[in-house]
Amino acid sequence: MPSAPGRHWSQYDDARTAVVRDVLRAVVSALVAETGRTRLGIVDAGGGTGGFAVPLAGLGHNVTVVDPSPDSLAAAQRRAAEMDVPLTAVQGDVADLAGVAGEQSADLVLCHSVLEYVDSPADALAAIAAVLRPGGAVSVLAASAVAAVIHRALAGRFDEARRLLAGISTGSSQAAGPAEPGAARARRFTMAGVVGLIEEAGLRAGTAHGIRVFADLVPGMFADADPGAADALLALEQAASAHPAFHDIATQFHILGYR
Repeated sequence: MPSAPGRHWSQYDDARTAVVRDVLRAVVSALVAETGRTRLGIVDAGGGTGGFAVPLAGLGHNVTVVDPSPDSLAAAQRRAAEMDVPLTAVQGDVADLAGVAGEQSADLVLCHSVLEYVDSPADALAAIAAVLRPGGAVSVLAASAVAAVIHRALAGRFDEARRLLAGISTGSSQAAGPAEPGAARARRFTMAGVVGLIEEAGLRAGTAHGIRVFADLVPGMFADADPGAADALLALEQAASAHPAFHDIATQFHILGYR
């Protein structure tokens, strides 16, 4: 999946994003084959600046980005203009999807780093399910509570790590971490918790991958300085992503859901 012209992706960035892009490319190809339509209806809920939406539009699909930030939407439109592809950008929240796209109108919905911030993750996925056509798919990318514990411990923030661990230990599927100064309080999830949310929305959970299993543990300057190491890191990320043992320790996990 090509990136927009003028957007530089270092090999280190590729190690952080390649697995999701590869999975989306396969999902889109499968949906085209199953539906017989070369132009799919795709909605990127909370799509921000269009990092995934614009390349999908570049493949010839009808893509709508829905995001509450007008600045992010303007950046997405600029990116689309640079790539010379049409992109619909609408200011709104996940709850607005049915009004924006219409019920059962989308073949694919992207829900990347959204469940962490919405008022109700369950309601968000229910809204997404409502706009999916039968056989349609949702791509969910969520932050891992287990990885958050590991990263804070490695940074010496042991009290924070212990508080996050307590949330996981009590069986909570959604562990809310301490807010960073000036930042919104973000939820973090277990893989089982997100699978449960997908199923509660009436969808069938599909394949899962761990995202950024090792990339966030490797200093960026190291990978950038050694192209061979960057390639090796990318290969390691791709190999580890599909291994269930590494799903929970990845910074994020990616799960598909089908209507």
